[in-house]
Amino acid sequence: MSYGTDRPHPGPAAQPDGGPQVPAGPDPRQPQAQSQQQPQPQAQPQQPQAQPQPQQSAWWNPDAPNDPWRNPASRAIIETHPAPAAPPVEPLPQRPAPVARPGLGLVVAVSAIVSLIAGTLGAAIGIWATRTDGSSGTISGASPQVERDADSIAGVVEGIMPSVVTVLTAGGGNGSGFIVSEDGYILTNHHVVAAGGSSAADELQVLFNNGEVETAEVVGSDPDSDVGVLKLSGDEYPAMVLADSDQIAVGDPVLAVGAPLGLASTVTDGIISAIDRPVLTENASGEVESVMAAIQTDAAINPGNSGGPLTDIAGQVIGINTAIASTATDAAEAGSIGIGFAIPINQAKRIADEIIETGEASQTVLGAELGSTQLGVGVTIDTVVPDSPADEAGLEDGDVLTSFDGKTVTDNTQLVALVRKLAPGTTVTVVYERDGQENSAQVTLAASADLTAGTLG
Repeated sequence: MSYGTDRPHPGPAAQPDGGPQVPAGPDPRQPQAQSQQQPQPQAQPQQPQAQPQPQQSAWWNPDAPNDPWRNPASRAIIETHPAPAAPPVEPLPQRPAPVARPGLGLVVAVSAIVSLIAGTLGAAIGIWATRTDGSSGTISGASPQVERDADSIAGVVEGIMPSVVTVLTAGGGNGSGFIVSEDGYILTNHHVVAAGGSSAADELQVLFNNGEVETAEVVGSDPDSDVGVLKLSGDEYPAMVLADSDQIAVGDPVLAVGAPLGLASTVTDGIISAIDRPVLTENASGEVESVMAAIQTDAAINPGNSGGPLTDIAGQVIGINTAIASTATDAAEAGSIGIGFAIPINQAKRIADEIIETGEASQTVLGAELGSTQLGVGVTIDTVVPDSPADEAGLEDGDVLTSFDGKTVTDNTQLVALVRKLAPGTTVTVVYERDGQENSAQVTLAASADLTAGTLG
């Protein structure tokens, strides 16, 4: 490679008038003795000489103005010449390196890394396989289903949700309720309208599914059955359909609707786990307040669900969600463990009708004070109330009641719950033991606030 242009040393310059040529003068870079020596023959250039350039003022280099190393404004020329071809050099053979046996730690580490990579790759392939179309490699998905059958769960919920309300109570609490008539009657629990106290409020606000809030009058409530009734002003409200709770069966699918923990318009599903489950509820003072032969369900029910509807799969009401079983020692910490209870709607409707008509409700009674529970089966009748249904059926003090309306009796709570479930005037068959003999009788139940269905304890 050469930089610039190769130039021979210049010869003597010609005078302008054509006279004899004279030396241009001594070269100040050389001693005077050198300037008088005979000129040496010049070596033949390896490359063709450049074209002669015009005479310039610089005596030491006629082409100085075009020299790139002296004139920054001149243009530099870079010439390249390819290297001559040569045969490739054959590499020397390398000596094989000694084989080292890896330590156990390295083997374990590598195995772990390989396993991790393989597991990650497998997971990535699995996720991709479920998210993509194998033929094209693009993400695919089904079109959303926006049209649902009316008898699907989504269709049923859409139909009943306008009828379910959140009942706002004093102190920022809440319960639930549902509209049962076009003129604005709402069913809920007594303990909701009483807000944990002993007496019901005069009026409460209710929140609808669409976000509207209205004030409802508290018509009345019954602590013994835990049923409460509210009334909205106006009419043309969407009422729910009430089913026959005597026709339900264990295993039937159900929906629980309400506002658990204040979460309005919540729906959970499950099945009927048991029927006629004897349940006691207590008030804030720890006293027994209500006894019921409840519908047990595994649909999630939590505080705030109280008073909301338990429906069949068609959205027809079969009960009022009321209580839950819990392992918590504090009621404030109780939550769903899959054991919830609802008042059968046949019983709740009967109580509600009485409250609407008279402002209060009476209880169905047998007319006997109960004593101790027999071990395993049976309840002892301590005292038969004169002129009561039990007296008229021929029951006596000391009889042991073993069956009521076809159901085996095992304790006092169960018997009281079964009696209160039925309407006054209902005739049932009872089986009892007297002096070691089994007997049966027909009893027509009555409604009387003066007669007790039995003492519990």
